[in-house]
Amino acid sequence: MIDNKLIERCETELFDEFKILEDIALFNQEKVLNAFKNNKIALRHFSGSSGYGYGDEGRDTLNKLFADIFKAEAAICSPSIVSGTHALSLCLYGILRPNDVVLSISGGVYDTLNDVIYGENNGSLKDFGIKFGCVDLKEGNFDFDAIKIKLAELNPKMVYIQRSRGYEWRNALSVSQIESAVKFLRDNGFDGCIMLDNCYGEFTEKKEATEVGVNLAAGSLIKNAGGGIAPTGGYVVGDKKYVDMVANRLTAPSIGGEVGSYVLGYQYFYQGLFLAPHTVLQALKGAMLFSKVLFELGYKVSPSPHELPSDIITMIEFGDKEKLISFIQSIQENSPIDSFVKVLPWAMPGYEDEVIMAAGCFVQGASIELSADAPVKPPYIGYLQGGITYEHCKIALKNLKL
Repeated sequence: MIDNKLIERCETELFDEFKILEDIALFNQEKVLNAFKNNKIALRHFSGSSGYGYGDEGRDTLNKLFADIFKAEAAICSPSIVSGTHALSLCLYGILRPNDVVLSISGGVYDTLNDVIYGENNGSLKDFGIKFGCVDLKEGNFDFDAIKIKLAELNPKMVYIQRSRGYEWRNALSVSQIESAVKFLRDNGFDGCIMLDNCYGEFTEKKEATEVGVNLAAGSLIKNAGGGIAPTGGYVVGDKKYVDMVANRLTAPSIGGEVGSYVLGYQYFYQGLFLAPHTVLQALKGAMLFSKVLFELGYKVSPSPHELPSDIITMIEFGDKEKLISFIQSIQENSPIDSFVKVLPWAMPGYEDEVIMAAGCFVQGASIELSADAPVKPPYIGYLQGGITYEHCKIALKNLKL
């Protein structure tokens, strides 16, 4: 248990940062509301469809709404996209062709993409002769000198950016940093597709990356953009020519985005998107409070206690295997679903190390809900995300076992 007085003191000291986050949420909520009004969203858009889904107005209007909010030309917002990894893979396979080159300028990719890119005889990019180059970040920012060299050396068709940290000790990239990278790339003659893994970053700032020159962004609807309500799905948003190519990969080149039914209907996708700015605010405030309190208790954290985050994740370095496991188990114990389950490390598909994961969520694996996970390896870093109510975050923090 953590002393309530410490939590209350930390909360008071975060007053100024919380006000900034609330201003961002208000701005984004108005943007989302205006998009709903501009697109004349009505009850009929919640209805499902069956079979091929020809003329599915709910599906087509949801795509238009998403594009409007992200200030982009087109979008796919679909329950047929099963995860963020699936959304990202669709973009890669949809745009790239044999012998093309991709250059990641934000370091290595998230673990679940390794087999997509480097796998052997599994349909990976490597199997199709697609090469993947990489430039690491330098002190948390883009290494522009190294990027310039790699652009000339590789002549890539796509530049790839991962906004969030994955399992790396770094902060998420801000929209301002991404904008600087876009300008640098264009100034140095790159005229291909700039793609962004936007997972965990939506609605954390007043601008989205598609407003500053990113051509294609993708993410999961059981993270920020689903508002804690969407039951499944993912999205792709950006320039129409690229989104159309991704749609051809999602279905088939002959039908693209013209088909795709969902008999259960779209209410929760619309409702989740409307709630997303507020839900993200709850997660951000919760993350900052965890960061502040655990820092006061002597733990190394990132982002630092008063640093405004660009995604919903907080990292805590425990330096001890048992403390890390205890932390993850405490989050599970303070979850509304499966609180009685004792989570343990296991060989989770797609990950190199054993992973321990707390996800006592209404939507299975929804990391916009309060959850935590970690690869079980030194220096034993826990990754906390989500929280659809700030109050839940405070209660879980108070009941931590460290």
